[in-house]
Amino acid sequence: MSDRIRNLLRKAGIEAYRYSIHTSTGAQLHRLLEHCNIDLVLDVGANSGHYASALRAHGYTGRIVSFEPLESAYAELTAAAAGDTSWRVAPRMALGDTEGTIDIHVAGNSLSSSILDMLPEHERAAPGSGYVGRQTVPLRRLDKVAGEFIGDAQRLLLKIDTQGYEDRVLAGAHEMFGNVVAIQAELSLVPLYSGQPLFDQLRATIQALGYGLFAVFPGYVHERTGQTLQLDGFFLRSDLLPARQQ
Repeated sequence: MSDRIRNLLRKAGIEAYRYSIHTSTGAQLHRLLEHCNIDLVLDVGANSGHYASALRAHGYTGRIVSFEPLESAYAELTAAAAGDTSWRVAPRMALGDTEGTIDIHVAGNSLSSSILDMLPEHERAAPGSGYVGRQTVPLRRLDKVAGEFIGDAQRLLLKIDTQGYEDRVLAGAHEMFGNVVAIQAELSLVPLYSGQPLFDQLRATIQALGYGLFAVFPGYVHERTGQTLQLDGFFLRSDLLPARQQ
């Protein structure tokens, strides 16, 4: 592609690159799933199904189980998964380290919804993301509910995108890590929610479970300053890491 065409596309807000693992996070994630021989993805914090849909778009054909607590997002998620026999949507619930019920704050942009209180920095970084409502939802431990969904799967990817609640999800999954080959979790570099663990703390928590950081993906960026606020970390079980990282 000529520089003139690239410049014209850039002026229109479009950046064109050759599709590869070096230019596409979706392609890189697909390569990671192939490398790990993942046969089931547990999609925790699925929202409307954008993560699972992206997995499909980039070539993953294995099983997916999505978890989502918000009523409107759950309806969209169910519609997105309809017709895909390998993509199952669990009953509507939040996941954490205890069982019962819990209130979840509904954000103006849905994706920023969280059980935790949102801090002002989040709203400054993403105008319109402030809370607009609240819903009471069932709260379950993943290791108490996952059994009915795992079946004969042996190599799981646990993906967690729960807006600051990732450590509680992990704490409620301790009894199932034997089959979890990799963990993909959102990591915050600055406080966006009250009581959330930041990058170093959550990375240490996951490492203590026996996983090492293997890849990172770009995440949430401050719209005005360009500061990276969040990124995704892909952690591989320590026995599968290159020798120098074990």
